[in-house]
Amino acid sequence: MRDYKQQYKNNKHMMNINKTMIMVLLACMGGLSWAASIPTPKPPSTNAKSYILVDHHTNHVIAEKNADERNDPASITKLMTAYIVYKALAQGSIELTDQVLVSEKAWRAPGSRMFIEVGTHVSIEQLLQGLIVQSGNDASIALAEHIAGSESAFADLMNAQAQALGLNNSHFMNATGLTDKQHYTTARDIATLSRAIIHDFPQQYKRYSMREFTYNNITQKNRNRLLWRDQSVDGLKTGHTDAAKYCLASSAQRNGMRLISVILGAPSNDARVTQSQSLLNYGFRFFETHRLYEAQQSLMTQRVWYGEEKNIQLGVAQDVVITLARGRYKDIKPHLELPARLEAPIQKGQQIGKVIIAVSEDDSIEYDLIALQDIQEAGFLSKLRDYVMGYFE
Repeated sequence: MRDYKQQYKNNKHMMNINKTMIMVLLACMGGLSWAASIPTPKPPSTNAKSYILVDHHTNHVIAEKNADERNDPASITKLMTAYIVYKALAQGSIELTDQVLVSEKAWRAPGSRMFIEVGTHVSIEQLLQGLIVQSGNDASIALAEHIAGSESAFADLMNAQAQALGLNNSHFMNATGLTDKQHYTTARDIATLSRAIIHDFPQQYKRYSMREFTYNNITQKNRNRLLWRDQSVDGLKTGHTDAAKYCLASSAQRNGMRLISVILGAPSNDARVTQSQSLLNYGFRFFETHRLYEAQQSLMTQRVWYGEEKNIQLGVAQDVVITLARGRYKDIKPHLELPARLEAPIQKGQQIGKVIIAVSEDDSIEYDLIALQDIQEAGFLSKLRDYVMGYFE
């Protein structure tokens, strides 16, 4: 009995040491930054109807103005048009080499065009380039008809996808962005859609950095002028109608940090470009993103009772990445919430506790702390030993 009691005391001592080491490690992570705190000014002013600036990795909103106000998106609509095409490509229902028959409706499309000819066949690859670089309404309609049979049926797919992505303030009536009272979205929804394109289809996203495209012996430049002004910008889409005014969804990456800016309803082309640039510069200058923990990597070892193994590795299911004002990294205070006692059986992926990261006095982020391995229930004698040891706890 004394051996059991002594063994229990030794195990409990080691558990306390492990817990203390982990808590010290977590608490000290905020001290890894050597940068002095930089005062964070207000975001740059803009005369656009609405805008939003978010971090792509964390979805942290850095700045916003009327971000949930419904607006006419004009050709930014084509981000959703393209998303549906990317999804069909990923599912294998279409191929980039497929030849699309150009209908008279597509050929007669008003507004910006890539100049496809009625009755000809154009590859999906070319139509995508014409949609993205040249903002071709004709390309948009041709793709919509090829995938869904008609543009109106394609709009149904757009709306279904909008709901799936959580775009709760968006509704689409066409694949082009031509003005319709029932065709609207918000800056926040466009930022969410942009994040989805970058995350879900990284290979397709590369198309948005293409500066020009030639079709039918006609070369047109990408209307996103930020691609020439800022080498860190690699997307996304412009839009303009009399109703929508000037719109721009843009994304840039600097030093591993990616930001997405969406401006809707700017008064001029120059305004949407300069104000988008100002927002991106503001975000990169005064905010930073840090990866605290990597997915599926052990954060700590915890004692398990009544199991075939006595210890279990705990971690997080997804990368823990946070965005905060530059210089504030040293102020974050991570801590763990764990049950007083873990008992087998435990399944891999099972939630065990919480990792809580306090980024300010009033704001914290929570992540599930999960088991990184299975622990099967032990046999009778092993469980009996644990029972006896637990008696003295």
